[in-house]
Amino acid sequence: MRHARLALTVPPLAVLALGVAACGSSTPVSTTGAPAPATTAAPATGAAAASNPNQYTTGPVPAVDGATNLAAAPTIHAGGGAAPSKLVGADLVVGTGQVATASNTVKIQYVGALYSNGTVFDSSWSRGTPASFSLSGVIPGFAQGIVGMKVGGRRELVIPPALGYGNAAQGPIPANSTLVFVIDLLGVS
Repeated sequence: MRHARLALTVPPLAVLALGVAACGSSTPVSTTGAPAPATTAAPATGAAAASNPNQYTTGPVPAVDGATNLAAAPTIHAGGGAAPSKLVGADLVVGTGQVATASNTVKIQYVGALYSNGTVFDSSWSRGTPASFSLSGVIPGFAQGIVGMKVGGRRELVIPPALGYGNAAQGPIPANSTLVFVIDLLGVS
């Protein structure tokens, strides 16, 4: 996702080495327990937006090794069972800084993997540098999933094909793929 990796008009993605798993050495943390109370999947407005800015449903997500170690790349496991049909997310680390809005440019570290098998297709960690981009220029599920996140946090998102690349293959991402991202929000502007 070098700025254009998740763009709405997407160039083919670069194939990444699967060595990301070697980066995290933390004890495995499973986030696939019982789902937390659901939040609204539609964008919130008015007073509701102030109290619940998230635009995803809270629920079970694939297990992540190193889920709370913000100093190292996390490792995403394959999803279990049928992939969700709507945007699902979970905060692995809750940030304490500025809240991201849809109009922000964000600076992030991230790993993107396929829900079906955990294969990494993109990672800022493997390039050794965070990515910065406007949330208005990425796939809908990625932008919606970051809105409401606080700087200093780590969030896992499961993005269905309808909010990702749909029925079009993109480099190493097959058509109709459900995507999983673990995103560290480093800054907003």
